Amino acid sequence: MKKNILHIALIAIISALTASTLSFKKVDLSTYKTECMVLNFHVPIQSDMAAAEDEAVVFDLFLGKTYIGFKEALGFKESSGSYTVVNRFGYMGKYQFSKSTLKMIGIYNAETFMEDASLQEKAFSAYASRNKWILRRDIKRFDGRYIGGVEVTESGILAAAHLAGAGNVKKFLRSHGADGFEDANGTSIRNYLKKFSGYDTSTIVPNRKAKVL
Repeated sequence: MKKNILHIALIAIISALTASTLSFKKVDLSTYKTECMVLNFHVPIQSDMAAAEDEAVVFDLFLGKTYIGFKEALGFKESSGSYTVVNRFGYMGKYQFSKSTLKMIGIYNAETFMEDASLQEKAFSAYASRNKWILRRDIKRFDGRYIGGVEVTESGILAAAHLAGAGNVKKFLRSHGADGFEDANGTSIRNYLKKFSGYDTSTIVPNRKAKVL
């Protein structure tokens, strides 16, 4: 009986000593070195997230020679595509309309016009319809012909009418380029005939009394 008690006590002592030895054993940290390891992690903070949200999203959209392409190209030439621009001569919006032209197509409040992008697009469509009706015979007569080395197309004629007015375009075409026109910036009918040549403007319906409703 005494032998059993001694045996159990001896085992308990050995276990205690072993546990104590393990608890205070010196750990070799050399095996845990991070030298040469890639530990460059970036955790975004709130300012990073805000900066990312402010970055402009760029879209590349190819519109080709479509009617929308025609509108956007002309709008970019007139105002860099901005609905809020008023130039030094008082021409307004994306397509640079004068107050007198706006009144002709049924828009009498310039402030409302400048605040409404949809209204500006409707104004462009109405004005193009009027010009196409006024120039319908000239489009038929001169489309595909050359004046001063520039091919005349329907879209070029309509763009030139937006610049100079349908009456001045008539004079230019019927004089075969002798009776020219330049705006205050020195842009000519010939320049617009060339720059806006070959777009599909067949969807523009000629309408002598077109207005924005």
